[in-house]
Amino acid sequence: MLKIAICDDEKSQINLLKNILSIHLDLKGLDYKIYEFDCGESLIDSITKENYDIIFSDIEMKVLNGIDTAKNIRLHNKKSIIIFVTSYPDFVFQGYEVKAFNYILKPYKPEKIGQVLNSALEELDEIQDKFYIVESKSKTEKINLSNTYYFTSDRRKVNAVTFTETIDFYDKLDNLEKNLPSFFVRIHQRYLININHVSSVESSSLVINKETLPISRGRYNSFMIEFAKTMLR
Repeated sequence: MLKIAICDDEKSQINLLKNILSIHLDLKGLDYKIYEFDCGESLIDSITKENYDIIFSDIEMKVLNGIDTAKNIRLHNKKSIIIFVTSYPDFVFQGYEVKAFNYILKPYKPEKIGQVLNSALEELDEIQDKFYIVESKSKTEKINLSNTYYFTSDRRKVNAVTFTETIDFYDKLDNLEKNLPSFFVRIHQRYLININHVSSVESSSLVINKETLPISRGRYNSFMIEFAKTMLR
């Protein structure tokens, strides 16, 4: 089931957005549930109980604004797609650090909401947990790619550095690069990284999971193009 949260301190705006979303989702024949919140605090409280696929949040709320609400959400949930709604275009640049997916300006235009919703659904399909099957130490293992920071090679052996462990197996990064989803980007002869987990970039290196990894000179420009795309999502 698709789970969507709407957070706005104006009930009329919640109802309007909910109705427009429902029309689009019904036409797609999707199974969904829309949750309503009238303040950022109540949305944050619910995060430990529900995993929302998409969150629509107003930016200008009275007590806790949408940006601060999103910062709190990201402490517990890195995967939810966050879409800000606002009456003021000047606010749209504030969502960088919480990786906002998109923005919708008020007053709502149904066609714009439909476009953003379609993009969000495509993104969800892309980031849903995918697995890579490997033979490791005489057993078959499933590597959760969404929870993998990077792959690194040492001759014929590859190490998958994940959220919880490092898994070593026999393969080649060239082979992985061809077969893994597009959010894995080659930055060096020895490193294939999950671009969704990059926290910062320097002129010849990046930081991922508090580790600094080198970016080879010949791969820097192509990497920065892909990294810029993640900032626009």
